[in-house]
Amino acid sequence: MASAMPVVVYLPAEDGGRRVRVDGEILGRAYGLRDVAEFLRRAGLDDVDEAYVAASGLIEWRGGGPQMWAH
Repeated sequence: MASAMPVVVYLPAEDGGRRVRVDGEILGRAYGLRDVAEFLRRAGLDDVDEAYVAASGLIEWRGGGPQMWAH
């Protein structure tokens, strides 16, 4: 995955999970920063951890930032 590919984390659902989309493809539902980091690693972005996810300008957070996991 090139670092310029768009990453979108959508607003929390009723269960607190947030859909994660990378380059137009939904990769799954995240329930925390660790899940988002895992999706990004699976998409090919190396050296991704929870701190990176929380601070990255690569990620567009919709419906609240990286601290928002409740509906």
